Amino acid sequence: MMGDKDETRNLIIAVALSMLVIVGWYALFPPPEPEPQPAGQVTAGGAGAPAGVDAAAPGTAGGPVVPLDRSAALSRAERIEIETPALSGSIAVRGGRVDDLDLSKYKVSLEPDAATVTLLNPTRSPNPYFVVYGWLPAVGTAAGPLPGPTTDWLVEEGERLTPESPVTLAWDNGEGLIFRRRIAVDEDYMFTMTQSVENTTEAEVALAPYAYIARRGEPDTQGFFILHEGALGVFDGELSELDYDDLLEMPVDPLGRESGRLQARQVEQNGWLGFTDKYWMTVLAPAAGQPFSAVYRVQNGAGRPEFRTEMRLPAVSVAPGTRGEVSTRLFAGAKEVTTISAYEEELKIDKFVDSVDWGWFYFLTKPFFWMLHWFSSVIGNMGWSIILLTLCVKAVLFPLAYKSYVSMSKMKALQPQMEKLKERCGDDKQRMQKEMMELYKREKVNPASGCLPILFQIPIFFALYKVLFVTIEMRHAPFILWIRDLSAPDPSTWMTLFGVFPWDIPAFLSIFSIGVFPILMGITMWLQQKLNPAPTDPTQQMIFAWMPWVFMFMLGQFAVGLVIYWTANNTITIIQQYVIMRSQGVQVDLLGNIKQSFKKKRKQTQE
Repeated sequence: MMGDKDETRNLIIAVALSMLVIVGWYALFPPPEPEPQPAGQVTAGGAGAPAGVDAAAPGTAGGPVVPLDRSAALSRAERIEIETPALSGSIAVRGGRVDDLDLSKYKVSLEPDAATVTLLNPTRSPNPYFVVYGWLPAVGTAAGPLPGPTTDWLVEEGERLTPESPVTLAWDNGEGLIFRRRIAVDEDYMFTMTQSVENTTEAEVALAPYAYIARRGEPDTQGFFILHEGALGVFDGELSELDYDDLLEMPVDPLGRESGRLQARQVEQNGWLGFTDKYWMTVLAPAAGQPFSAVYRVQNGAGRPEFRTEMRLPAVSVAPGTRGEVSTRLFAGAKEVTTISAYEEELKIDKFVDSVDWGWFYFLTKPFFWMLHWFSSVIGNMGWSIILLTLCVKAVLFPLAYKSYVSMSKMKALQPQMEKLKERCGDDKQRMQKEMMELYKREKVNPASGCLPILFQIPIFFALYKVLFVTIEMRHAPFILWIRDLSAPDPSTWMTLFGVFPWDIPAFLSIFSIGVFPILMGITMWLQQKLNPAPTDPTQQMIFAWMPWVFMFMLGQFAVGLVIYWTANNTITIIQQYVIMRSQGVQVDLLGNIKQSFKKKRKQTQE
């Protein structure tokens, strides 16, 4: 009777612990949520201008202003249209701002009528996010009026910005200086900004060009610790990452301007800086080898924090009757790995590919991505590419797997001797442990060797999860039938009989609403266990019995591409283990083990 009570108590404890593990895992490692931005509104970050808060934004001195809808905000300034294969939008002639940009190749969702992703927004819109260029006088000099965020430029050349037709803006300060800004764009996401000044006075002038990216209000982020969202830069080979909380905790600006916060550093050789979201970023980059000052800044912007990343270049001296100019780059678009890798190589933008958050296991995540990308370029499907990657990983780990399964075969062959030891030692666990170790040593069996493949699988699993989570190439990538997005959870669910009886599943049940592939993963994990007889210890039996189903629910809300990998890995493991153990002369009775486990459960239920 006491045995029944103990088993019942153990079962209750196991159920409670399993539920705790599921809920705890879900809390610590939440699955990626659907992109929270409304249609057409996906934004990224900004930088601080030396001149302080943008005077074009009403309310910066007094408090918050009521935002306009986006179309009304755009209509406040004359505009030059942008049209490329990857981008659409416009540039505001006032200030020469790049503040209206859509990513033409990307939709906010998989719905047929979904809007394209919007990256940049003008001031007075709900989510202002824009890029500003200008000039400052060199320290200790004066040069009269200079162009800034609110300058009314004239369109000197070009009517529409395309890869084939750059535009040029011009502005005369009325005191002998003529400023021009030539804007060019390629077929992807890179703008080239050439700022020039013509000196028609009789005195030399020294002016310093600057640019900043500004974002008003703290944006919605994924809030997942394995993903960086916020300020990003590389300064002389050093990667810098500050999230929005870090920016708000920076030291107060020592000059006290706008009661803002400031962090600055001098870059001697190569660098860039900007803001990144999960899939998109906006980055300022000077020419390779160009020194500059990199500044992170937070200050008041229309009654809310304005986050800025600022690039200040050294002053340019312009003699009378001559012209000085400086060219810089602006990347505004999707973090396509092949695209940013090409920019890194061709334009010498140092470590530009590290704008993708590869994580601690970058030595695995980068090769995994390139393998998946190459497989996908050959077969045209990222889901099958994941399965091919699984085969490659299993091939690399095969020597360890072989050693592990050979050891398991030897241990299985020792089962009769183990049973005799158990009978001989009775309840003397210390003696049992000692004689077991002597038996393993005598038969040259290492029981720990079976753990090696599992230990190597942990970083591999995490690295693949990073690739699926952070790379845009996985976003909205289809596999087969109902799997239209490998970066999202399996959309099918047993709670609707896989779509036969659709109903709105309550939020508190969503963790249990798992689809076909998580269920297949649980089944393959369970079958893998059944290749071997169940452990003799009741506690171990209980743990092993619950493990597949705990993992099934733990991973059920994660990216389905990851679950496909795990399912494929389990399937290949079953085949490997079966073949290797048979080659060692061990009889593997999978069906018999399954029947035996059901008989035990039936017997326990009857008792």
